[in-house]
Amino acid sequence: MKSATIGFAAAAVIVVAMVPSIACAQAPKKEPPVINPPPTAQDWADLAELPDWSGVWNPKITDQDAQVKTNPPPWNEAAARKVAQMFAEEKAGRPTLIFANCLPEAHPSWMLVTHNAMEILFTPGRVTMLGESDGNRLRRIYTDGRGHPQNSDPTFHGHSIGHWEGDTLVVDTVDILPEAPLAVSEAVGLPNNGDMHVIERIHLADKDILHDDLEIIAPHILTKPWKTTRIFFRQRARKFDIFEGVCATGDLVERVNADGDHVFVPVQKSEWGNTTAVPAK
Repeated sequence: MKSATIGFAAAAVIVVAMVPSIACAQAPKKEPPVINPPPTAQDWADLAELPDWSGVWNPKITDQDAQVKTNPPPWNEAAARKVAQMFAEEKAGRPTLIFANCLPEAHPSWMLVTHNAMEILFTPGRVTMLGESDGNRLRRIYTDGRGHPQNSDPTFHGHSIGHWEGDTLVVDTVDILPEAPLAVSEAVGLPNNGDMHVIERIHLADKDILHDDLEIIAPHILTKPWKTTRIFFRQRARKFDIFEGVCATGDLVERVNADGDHVFVPVQKSEWGNTTAVPAK
């Protein structure tokens, strides 16, 4: 009788232990999240309802230069001292290299001080900005309803999400590397030092005039959010198409080596980036 009781108890333990396994086996499997669903024919058709931003967009450099004096960022005290020193060095012929080592201009400095053209491409769920000069000028603005990532992974251009308010694209960008500069020219700018947040309202101000209204929050170098507008004008002629460029080619020259192979050879440069010597052909 005692052995029977023990056997019954052991069987009960086995049954109880099996219950979670059975429950797990019967639980419905969760479908993996769809990150980038394939666009439908309607998604592509909806693009026709968006404003026409085709063509090549060039920055209005004269306005960039004017705003250095008319609408400077509200630098904090420490930042203002550094910026003043940069202006002095530039005036003395010793400009600081804000963009060096083939690193991206980054966001928002690309929008603020670029001298190069860009194209803007619309695809379902995304707006892509392609900048001339090198492959590092690339922005992806997600318009598919996603939010910012829960886990921060900072990059030079940050993580951008956007939505349309009429014909205006509203863009919110976070997760920008702290080393990314907030620049007012190619010789004056400071690392944002983290927690930078950029809000943009991009829209056509006229048929061939695009405005990017920026609000830049950089709490470690600014005393308050900085609002500024950058102007781009459209070129439609094919001769204005953007072309390939790689910043490192400015540090190299084309030569033919002893084996008859075409190669790139480094040139000598000063600390300010000026070429001081070129290898003989």
